[in-house]
Amino acid sequence: MSWLDLNADLGEGIGNDAAMLEIVSSANIACGGHAGNQETMLAALRAAKAHGVTVGAHPGFADPEHFGRRRLVLPPAELDASIRAQVRGLVELAEAEGVPVRYVKLHGALANMAAEEPAIAAVSFAACEGLVQEMGLLAIDNSAQVDVGEMMGFRVLHEAYADRAYRPDGLLVLRGEPGAVLHDADEIAARAVRLAKTGEIVAIDGSVIQTEAKSLCIHGDTPDAVGIARAVRAALEGAGIAVRAAF
Repeated sequence: MSWLDLNADLGEGIGNDAAMLEIVSSANIACGGHAGNQETMLAALRAAKAHGVTVGAHPGFADPEHFGRRRLVLPPAELDASIRAQVRGLVELAEAEGVPVRYVKLHGALANMAAEEPAIAAVSFAACEGLVQEMGLLAIDNSAQVDVGEMMGFRVLHEAYADRAYRPDGLLVLRGEPGAVLHDADEIAARAVRLAKTGEIVAIDGSVIQTEAKSLCIHGDTPDAVGIARAVRAALEGAGIAVRAAF
C-alpha cells in the first residue's frame, strides 16, 4: 500500500487545532515568530501527544503583524539568531512535556525565499542544527530547500501543498495573486489522490508538474481547513493510500 503524510501548520492561535490533530499525521507547531506563544505551543504539543501525531518546529520571520508572509531581508546573523531562538523555545517546551520534535519546516515568506535562494536555506537549516535530534526537514519539493537540505546531510521529506496553486516551475503562486489559495474540498481531495498515485500536480496554467512529495500540507488557517482535511484523508484512504507520518 502506498502512503502519504498529512501535515498542518498549528499552534498559531487560530483555527481548530484539536480537530485538525484528529486528522493529520504531522503537526508543524509555530514557535512564536510569525505566530504563537508559550500557551499555544503547549496546547498543540499536548494535543499532538494525545493523538499520536508527530511534531515538527515551524519557525518563520518574526513579523506577526504580517503573519510571517512579508519578505524580509535580514543579515545572516540576525536570521540565524531568530530561527535558533524560536526552535529552541519549542524544543525546550516539548522536552518538558515528553514530546520529541522530529523535524523542521520553514514558514511563509521565509519558506518561499529559502525555496528560491540556497543561501537563505543554508542559514535557516544551520540555525536549527543541534537543537532537534536527528533532525528531519520538511522541504518544498522542486526547490532549493531540498537541494540544500540534502547537501547538508539532513533527512529531507519532499512536501507539496494541498490548498495552494502552483506555478509551472513547481513553486507556489504567491499569496495575493488570483487563484493562489484553493477552497473547494472535493477539488483539493482529488488533487491529493492524483499526487499520491501518479506524482503529478496540475499547475495554475494547466501544465503538469512531476513531484516526489510524500507529505501534503493543509494550512490550519485556511477557511474550512477541518472540512478540507477530512475530505483529503477520506479520499486518500478510499483510494487505498495510507496516511502516516514519515519522521
